[in-house]
Formats: sequence, C-alpha cells, structure tokens
Amino acid sequence: MLNLVPKGNFGNDYFFNMKNIDLRSDTITKPSKEMRQAMFDAEVGDDVFSEDPTVNKLQEKCVEISGKEKALYVPSGCMANQLAVKAHTQPGDEVICESECHIFNYETAAPAILSNVQMMTVRGEYGVMQLEEIKKFVRTKEYYFPRTRLICLENTHNRAGGVIQPIEVIKEISEFAKEIGIMMHMDGARIFNASIETGISVKEYSSYFDSISFCFSKGLGAPVGSILCGPADFIAVAHKWRKIIGGGMRQAGVIAAAALYALENNTKRLKEDNDKAKYFAKEISKIKEVSINLEKVHTNIVIFANSKYPKPELISKLKENGVLISAGSFENLRAVFHLDVTMEETEEAVRIFKTLF
Repeated sequence: MLNLVPKGNFGNDYFFNMKNIDLRSDTITKPSKEMRQAMFDAEVGDDVFSEDPTVNKLQEKCVEISGKEKALYVPSGCMANQLAVKAHTQPGDEVICESECHIFNYETAAPAILSNVQMMTVRGEYGVMQLEEIKKFVRTKEYYFPRTRLICLENTHNRAGGVIQPIEVIKEISEFAKEIGIMMHMDGARIFNASIETGISVKEYSSYFDSISFCFSKGLGAPVGSILCGPADFIAVAHKWRKIIGGGMRQAGVIAAAALYALENNTKRLKEDNDKAKYFAKEISKIKEVSINLEKVHTNIVIFANSKYPKPELISKLKENGVLISAGSFENLRAVFHLDVTMEETEEAVRIFKTLF
C-alpha cells in the first residue's frame, strides 16, 4: 500500500485534522461566512401564505434571470423536476428524455409514482439527443399509444461529465416541439456552469423551454434549495403539488437568503471550477492507464475510466491518501470541482493520482 502522507512524527491530531480533497460532488460545499451572515440577517415570514419577503425576492430574481412569468422555490432539484413533470402531463402520458439523464436515473422512479407517466429514453451521444433520433420516438395518434407530452433536456449533463447541450441542438428540438404541441422542460441544475462557459445567458437558454429548473446547492454553494420557473398557470399547478408532496415551507427566507447570496456572488466564479476540472482532466489523461475524452470536459465534472484498478479499489486507495471521488456510470469514475476545492488542492489531487499509477 502506498503511503503518501508526509514522513515525520505526527500525532493523532494531525491525521484527525487532515483535510480531504473532496471531489465527490459539488453538493458538498459549505456556506461561507458571508453567506451565513446573509442567512442570519434574512427577513422572514410564512411562505405557505406567500408572505416570506426573502423567498419572494428570490423568486422575483429568478423570474428576471429566466425570463419566465413566475418562479417557485422548492427544497431540492429532484422536487423541481418532478413538479415540472407533474404540471406538464396527465396520467398515461409519455415523456422523452436522454437515457443517462438525472430525471430517469436518479429520481427514484418518481415520474411513475407521482405523475403516472411513462418515460421513453433516447440514447444520446455524451448526453446530447439529436432531433432526428427524437422524431423516431414521438408517438403517432393511434388510440393504443400513449401521448408524447414532454421532452426533457439536462444542461449540463451530469452523467455525461458536465457536457453542455449545444444551443443549435436545443433550438432545433424546441422548434420541432412547438410545431407539434410537445412541451419542453430543462433540468438546468448546473445551467450557470454552462452559461459562464459559453457566454449564453440563462435567459436565452430558458427561452427555448416551457419550464426550467436550477439548483442553488451545487456549484453556487448554497446549503439547500432549487427553483422552478415557467408560465403563471403552470407554476400555480406546481405550487399546489409542492404542498401535496410536503414541500411547503414556512420561514424559508433563512435558506432563500443563501440562494440569493449565491446568485449575486457565486455565478461568475464558476469559470474557476470549470478551469480546475479541465486542468485536472488534462493532467490525468497523461497517465497511460487512464482513459478520458478531453473534448467532452466542458464544465466542472470529469468522467474517466482506468485499466489498472477496479473502481472500488481506486476509490479506496485515493481515500486513504486524502482524495475523495465517486463512481460515475458503469465502469467510469467521477471528479467534481467546486468552490471548496482550491487550485492548489487540484494540483495536489493530480500529484496523488500520478503517484498511485
């Protein structure tokens, strides 16, 4: 077993206090001192009565960012996506999504449980579905078929490694969907990573969709919460279902203040996370046993495979030496960069990787 810990006479306190370089997810970030102060100072009311001023301010800010009529603050990205599915569909409808997307793989079969809809998965290339492929899966109007009601795109695409959906592809799919009356939802959990990398505003991305959700608890660094944006009548339905499934919150301004702080202070710095990921990917690609497609490292997520260690063994060896990563899909591993990992720590993670190989 390799021992990369510095040599010397270190007491137990040294090992106890050693900070792991945590690349498991961008959800592990902790609120900064300034963000905690914003939470402490937040004005609050009862959000079930729509009387929390900080929640209302956050929702108004997200309306401005997304260009939609209304916004609804919810506890999680999963809830935001599932409220979108619920508000757009009727039981027995069918939803088209990419086969590796979050809604299909990581939301515990919620579309079937909550909305009684069927998911039709389309295989994309690195998470990107092409219009001609989607057309093959749109149902015709025979009575024995379900109705194709909704198309969901994920931007950036988590399981594909933070890949950005090309705006040209989004436009094509959106135009087609409008022509034949299919709704469009964007799971934009990490849409700000895409926006800062491409220079395309969140409002422009949003304009091609009937609804959009995005998270505050990932790269933006807030401790909790997501938003769902869309037309007023759509948000009214989502608001009712938020209550039904237990998402109504009372003095939620305490956490909404963190989300507001994140939007006002942490969006531009996401470029640093994207750059750290690209540096990390480029360096570990020099290891002959590591396989990675550098052209598909667009934002803050790096998906890679290796031929030297089984996945659990490499995860374990890295953990022993102070680097935490997670399993990606199938044979892949995943490293995610965020505001709680510095460039120096990124360089140290690369050094540990190279030493292990």
